[in-house]
Amino acid sequence: MLKSMTGFGRGEYKDSEYHVTVEMRAVNHRYAEVVFRMPRNFYALEERARRLALEAISRGRLDVTITVEEQHEKQRTVKVDKQLAIAYYNALRDLGDLLQSAEGISVPFIAKFPEVMKIEEAEENLELLWPKIEHALQKAIQSLMGMREREGSSIKVDMLHRLALLVGYINEIEERAPVVLKEYREKLLGRIREALLSSEIDENRLMMEIALFADRTNITEELVRFRSHLEQFEDTLHKTDAIGRKLDFIVQEMNREVNTIGSKVNDFMIANKVVEIKSELEKIREQIQNLE
Repeated sequence: MLKSMTGFGRGEYKDSEYHVTVEMRAVNHRYAEVVFRMPRNFYALEERARRLALEAISRGRLDVTITVEEQHEKQRTVKVDKQLAIAYYNALRDLGDLLQSAEGISVPFIAKFPEVMKIEEAEENLELLWPKIEHALQKAIQSLMGMREREGSSIKVDMLHRLALLVGYINEIEERAPVVLKEYREKLLGRIREALLSSEIDENRLMMEIALFADRTNITEELVRFRSHLEQFEDTLHKTDAIGRKLDFIVQEMNREVNTIGSKVNDFMIANKVVEIKSELEKIREQIQNLE
């Protein structure tokens, strides 16, 4: 199914110990890129989460925010740096001797010095926590992919509509091309008659001029290739894999053909249709920038 590169997804996991929330925001990007925002103590799980996300997307930038709230009191311990405390004590005692001060050095006083006492929280068991984060990630990915597929379907409908318009314009150009040749023949004939002031005309010379004009303005090859590109584009739209880059290439080729048509045929009506086609191709190209 056609997928947009933009979207939002959210997933949660909650039990008696943890409440995990994952939010994903996807935007256009030339390649697949995943950026995480998560608590520092969970960084060891980032690569697993990245692999999981990249299984779902092949193109686009994905910003992932992971928050983990504990539902229970975290176990804490107090760690004393005994060597540092002794060093502070000895330094204070030496300072007291130097200043001839007999004031006592209390334990609470030394405990206030930096790094003597530290509160440490028990480390998380990441192997036990990972399935909870993975569950929330999977739900967020499902939510994101659902939104991307809905947007992709809307883009597909719009592009099919524009393809139908292109077919109509090409049909009109194809119908007009022989008329342009006929009008040229009549104009050339008129100019020759005026120049000679006579009805005596060299038919061979006239046919040669018309043949040269027909050869210079022949757009049959360009029309055939343009129709082929239209078919390739529509066929590609119905594929299930990432198609953005391929569609972009096909649009470039269609632009090339229509530019050649415009340069070959000096006709007001065809020139207008070329402008219409290029306008629709630009709208299609803008839509393709949103596709995976």
